[in-house]
Order: sequence, then structure tokens, then C-alpha cells
Amino acid sequence: MRRRYDMPIPYKSTPVFDETTLPAALRREHRTKDGVWGVIRVLEGEVRLVLDDGSDAAGTVLTPDRPGLVLPEQPHHVEPLGRMRMQVDFHDHAPEGFSRACEP
Repeated sequence: MRRRYDMPIPYKSTPVFDETTLPAALRREHRTKDGVWGVIRVLEGEVRLVLDDGSDAAGTVLTPDRPGLVLPEQPHHVEPLGRMRMQVDFHDHAPEGFSRACEP
């Protein structure tokens, strides 16, 4: 049984990427499918999440203490900021604990 303060369990997760293995597809504009929320978890270092829908052109810096939420079909890309390790978790419902995109 999951406690209320635990992160929700994703139905799928990517491998862990670093600044050299982060795929080009994640570095350019892309989006999740309809009904899929993505949680970008930074394990080490920093990553900039840029929402390519015009709502956050400057981007938001994600850290191990600040994950990022990507809404279904929201265009976005990520930029590594030096050495980093990150993983993306995919959910079929809005994860608890996020008030809006990029704010845990």
C-alpha cells in the first residue's frame, strides 16, 4: 500500500541517461501521448526543462529536489546543464503532489 507522501508508481520508466547518453529526440521538441503524464527525475546535476508551447520559453531548472511534470501532449525538450543523470517516469493519470507543470 502506497503512503500519501510517496511518489506514485509509474507504469513505465526510461533508462537512466547522462549528459552523453541523453537521446537527441529528448533534446529537441517532442511530446507525450494523449493521457500520458511524464515526470522528469534528475538523479544528479541539473537539467533545463523547456516548454515549447510558449508558456515557459526560459525553461525551468530541474534538480534532484525539483522534478518536472510534463502534461499530456505538452511540447517540450530538455537541456543538460553539465554533468547529470536523469530518468523519465510515465503515468496514466496526473501524479499527486504537482500543482501544475514543473512545480512539485
